[in-house]
Amino acid sequence: MRDGKHVVLYVDDDSDLHDMMRLMVEGAGYLLESASTAEEGLRRWKQVNPDLVIVDLMMEEVDAGTSLVKDLKLAGNTKPVYLLSSVGDALDRSTSAAELGLAGIFQKPVHKDTLLRTLKAQLG
Repeated sequence: MRDGKHVVLYVDDDSDLHDMMRLMVEGAGYLLESASTAEEGLRRWKQVNPDLVIVDLMMEEVDAGTSLVKDLKLAGNTKPVYLLSSVGDALDRSTSAAELGLAGIFQKPVHKDTLLRTLKAQLG
């Protein structure tokens, strides 16, 4: 939390989606920190101590998102982590988010109502 607001870290290499996510998250009263690579995401996570993390599955490398999720866990992250993917719905049906160490999986692009409902449930 910073300045009385929960902080969401969003890691994705698509700058247009960063802008869309910022509008949705900050419009709902949360703060958004962002990174465009898995490496930068881990660095930002250490700097800002976010309350929730959203990671794109495929960024600069095909498995960059899942690698970042593993790195966050190894670094001691206990906050909810959501994976974002263009195959999110199919992935969610074929595997357990919990088995992957995730709080959930979002379909990309994430629907505003789904995102805000999740943020409210996780962060209040």
